[in-house]
Amino acid sequence: MSRVKVAVQRLDHGKDLPLPEIQTELSAGVDLLAAIDSDIELAPGGRTIVPTGLAIALPAGFEAQIRPRSGLAHKKGVTVLNSPGTIDADYRGEIGAIMINHGQEIFTIERGMRIAQMVVAPVAGIEWDETETLPETTRGAGGFGSTGTDEK
Repeated sequence: MSRVKVAVQRLDHGKDLPLPEIQTELSAGVDLLAAIDSDIELAPGGRTIVPTGLAIALPAGFEAQIRPRSGLAHKKGVTVLNSPGTIDADYRGEIGAIMINHGQEIFTIERGMRIAQMVVAPVAGIEWDETETLPETTRGAGGFGSTGTDEK
């Protein structure tokens, strides 16, 4: 697996926390940790931005995606609200994870807890080529739920 070098800055409130690391040889992302001073109690239906204590400088042509941790989503119903959240290559502020509790019990976020994962991925820029018509395909304009059915 190829690696991209990303400059990272530990902010004051996260200096004592370890940097996120790849957990296995073929892991796609790294787990982000909660850099909070006191526990956050996230009520059912509640949402909050959890700071990570990290700021990064991605190379041009890359983004960082903030995604849920599958274990939290499955076991507790806690996930990343705008998934995946995008960190653009020109953003230099703190990375935060917008967490929501879809579970039925209060979920407590503690300092150093693994709250989300971050995947760095290449992106392609866009250049519009405006046209009056688009090339035909079998699918055509079939939208939500239209593939694999006989309904048109």
